[in-house]
Amino acid sequence: MKPNIESAEIKLEFLDEYIYPENVTFGGTKIGGLSGVDFADDIYYLIADDPSEPRFYQATIDISNASIDTVIFTKTVFIKDDFNFLDMEAIRFNPGDNSLIISTEGHINSGKDPIVFSIDTTMGEVKYTYAIPDYFLANSSAKPRHNGLFEGLCKSYGQNGFWVGMELPLENDGSEPATVKGYYPVRITLFDNKAGKAVRQFAYPLDNIELVPKGDFAVNGLTDILEYNTDKFLVLERSFSSGWGTHGNVVKVFKVDASKATNTLNTDCITQEEIIPASKELLFNFNTIKGQLTDGIIDNIEGFTFGPTLPDGSKTLLFIADNNFNKLGKQLNQFILLRLVEKL
Repeated sequence: MKPNIESAEIKLEFLDEYIYPENVTFGGTKIGGLSGVDFADDIYYLIADDPSEPRFYQATIDISNASIDTVIFTKTVFIKDDFNFLDMEAIRFNPGDNSLIISTEGHINSGKDPIVFSIDTTMGEVKYTYAIPDYFLANSSAKPRHNGLFEGLCKSYGQNGFWVGMELPLENDGSEPATVKGYYPVRITLFDNKAGKAVRQFAYPLDNIELVPKGDFAVNGLTDILEYNTDKFLVLERSFSSGWGTHGNVVKVFKVDASKATNTLNTDCITQEEIIPASKELLFNFNTIKGQLTDGIIDNIEGFTFGPTLPDGSKTLLFIADNNFNKLGKQLNQFILLRLVEKL
């Protein structure tokens, strides 16, 4: 759905949380790995990050009295492809031809390229793929990072294309986020529907990792994006620091303005000296609502979508967590509902 947000000042408020049970099977598959979500025509589309069985689900989510009443999965659609490997991360409905756009970050260590492609909504048949810039290719001299490419995806506000966001910087562009403040730029690229290729791009500076890991691993990256007005975005960042058990995630939503950002589409290296990145400000930190969540857990939140408008006229945002099918320990199929309030 296309938002209609005109106010320059917005804020987010917590409404509700819903935990979908683990180990539930539907359509011959286990519900989990939910890394992307979109809402269109009263249907929720949810992508499963499961390369062994590439698929998406259709679901109905009853939101009433500013809370999530039920989450009911209604259809499983398997992707019919010849790509050999799909690490799917995001999904959006394309109102232009009633299709779905899906992004996959490939498998860089195996030389498999990231892909942005279109499929039909019911049979999972691939309709077409978008041409991507060479520096995103697995064997590019720009050196894309494994598990660091096409993670976030959203419709352009003008409905003429899609923005695709990387999770981590290209090695050629800079280092991946550390626990110290620095310049950690990722590229957010606009793909035009008619041209079938990238037509614009800007740099977005990631935050540093907030929690010092007690173990040997930590990461912070972009996980999803939404454009709510021309060149105005909500960007979701999620960091994870090992050694903190179920409390190693830090998840934030930023309000981003790309109106003055340099078009970096044809720029080989987006160093801070050469370009102007998008500006950002913190809009919401999920740490502020830990006490209202199950066991105080902020899980691996990877996707969000504009949800239905509430009876009072306020807009909603629905967030979902990828539980990694509990392969890494206790995780949740977590749905979190926020209210978007315009401060007029």
